[in-house]
Amino acid sequence: MNLFYQPDISPESVPCTATLDTEESYHCIKVLRLRIGSQIQVTDGKGNLYDVTVSGEDSKRCIVTLNSAIHIEKRPFHLHMAVAPTKSIDRFEWFLEKATEIGINEITPLICEHSERTTVRMDRLQKILVSAMKQSLNLHLPRLNEPLKFRDIMNASFKGEKFIGYVEEKQEIMLKNAYTAGSDALILIGPEGDFSTEEVEKAVQNGYAAISLGNSRLRTETAALVACHTINLKND
Repeated sequence: MNLFYQPDISPESVPCTATLDTEESYHCIKVLRLRIGSQIQVTDGKGNLYDVTVSGEDSKRCIVTLNSAIHIEKRPFHLHMAVAPTKSIDRFEWFLEKATEIGINEITPLICEHSERTTVRMDRLQKILVSAMKQSLNLHLPRLNEPLKFRDIMNASFKGEKFIGYVEEKQEIMLKNAYTAGSDALILIGPEGDFSTEEVEKAVQNGYAAISLGNSRLRTETAALVACHTINLKND
């Protein structure tokens, strides 16, 4: 069954008709060549899944009839990854895609002292998240925050366990041992040049635990994905 994304559908509106946006309408009618009477599924990215019938074949404004809805609750923990965008942006985009498939709640591009990339195209990153959500049949779209400088995330409040992946010095504590299953987690992953010593000291002063992700020296996007996967495995 094909899964489409339409964020403004309300579960209180079933049964009723709704309109897919231009991109989803084109994919439905022109790419998949679905016709009136075709059955599809739509999510709003907030945990709701709608069984839907195509009732209007318009490649710009596809009309659908919402037949029923179910709601899937979020996981009992919140995973927030703050990751420095890589110089080669396709590697950061790869992380976003795979983290969405595995399971993540919130993502913040993190601008650090050693960052080689300080700007990102938020519209493109958002599209990658939506595509990965649909491909993996996940009903919860991760929240993508505007980029934050390191000092700003230090000032942000977070109720949960906080970690910083730092590889310049060997860390004795593994993330898998430091994290408590069921807890919310915020994990900072630095750029290719790693966090500066001053940034690590500031993080530790603000309650972050410096952790290791293994014996290998990992690329930024690999380290971020390993951290994401570790938290999900601990909660299985």
